[in-house]
Amino acid sequence: MFKAIRQDLQAIFDRDPAATSRMEVILTYAGFHALLFYRIAHWLKIQGVPFFPRALSQLARWLTGIEIHPSATIGTGFFIDHGMGVVVGETAEIGDYVTLFQGVTLGGTGKERGKRHPTLGNHVVVGAGAKILGGIKIGDNVKIGANSVVIKTVPPNSTVIGVPARVIKTQGERLPDVTMDQTNLPDPINDRFAALEQELIELRKKLDQRDSQLPF
Repeated sequence: MFKAIRQDLQAIFDRDPAATSRMEVILTYAGFHALLFYRIAHWLKIQGVPFFPRALSQLARWLTGIEIHPSATIGTGFFIDHGMGVVVGETAEIGDYVTLFQGVTLGGTGKERGKRHPTLGNHVVVGAGAKILGGIKIGDNVKIGANSVVIKTVPPNSTVIGVPARVIKTQGERLPDVTMDQTNLPDPINDRFAALEQELIELRKKLDQRDSQLPF
């Protein structure tokens, strides 16, 4: 547990340019506080301690605005940026070196039993306000755009955006590391409009050429 906490602390310095000192992070970062509560509550849950793990998670929710169920499984190097409104459900599984921005929900889709929350692979980045719902799998190195609603499994090395989310970029190898860059995601709808506009321009040119060749 203590090794995981040290790696969580280091992840903040690796991914947040605003982090200037360990003391500042330990005293002022709500995401780190919530994760610290989770690590303790999860350990107690594994030991079979009743009631207290859930009570700790609720205390963390009141203090930080971040709700992480003690039964969730979270890997090392986990980073919650700002964090207000983040929810991680009971059967959620999160890999190593994952980043969540504020308002992210790893939730269910109803009253189903069993595995009802998503599984995130390693090096996943989830933008602000995104919702990942159901027992789906998000592959390694996936980038999820802000406010996306993901309800289907996403293959590794992909970028997804939209409501419902759709894959707009995927490669056979890992995407470049753009962990903190949430502004340069592709816009497939705008790209399609641009392509249609270009086709209309070409059609007008052909019509004008044809009209100029008519004898009257």
